Parts: sequence; C-alpha cells; structure tokens
Amino acid sequence: MDEKTMVNDILNDVKMLLNNYQKVITETENIQLRQAIQQIRNNNESFQYEIFKVAPANNATQQEIKDVKNELL
Repeated sequence: MDEKTMVNDILNDVKMLLNNYQKVITETENIQLRQAIQQIRNNNESFQYEIFKVAPANNATQQEIKDVKNELL
C-alpha cells in the first residue's frame, strides 16, 4: 500500500468519526458528556487537518474548483 492510499484511508476514517461525533453531540442531553464529546471531536478535526496538510496533493483544476463552488452556493 502506498503512502497516498494510507493517508487517504486515515482521512476517510477520521471523517467518518467526525460525522458520528456530530450525531452523538446533537443527541446528548448531559452537558458534561456533550462537552467532552465536542472536545474529542475538536481534537480529531485538528488531527485531520494536520494529516491533510502533509498529504500528497492532487491539485484541483480550475473547473473542479468552480464546480464545487457552484454546488455549495
């Protein structure tokens, strides 16, 4: 398995975890538990960003960037 595949796997796993944390946060009544899970989520977001910064890049074309912007607007 090459480095790019491993990094992408890690990023996808963390992304899945972040989605799960968000679901749990929205359904948690206990404020202390909610805050603890939010902190865990925040730490994972920071970890994901650090991995993303060192990941081998596939630069998007201008058309791909434009397409994503159009989808989000």
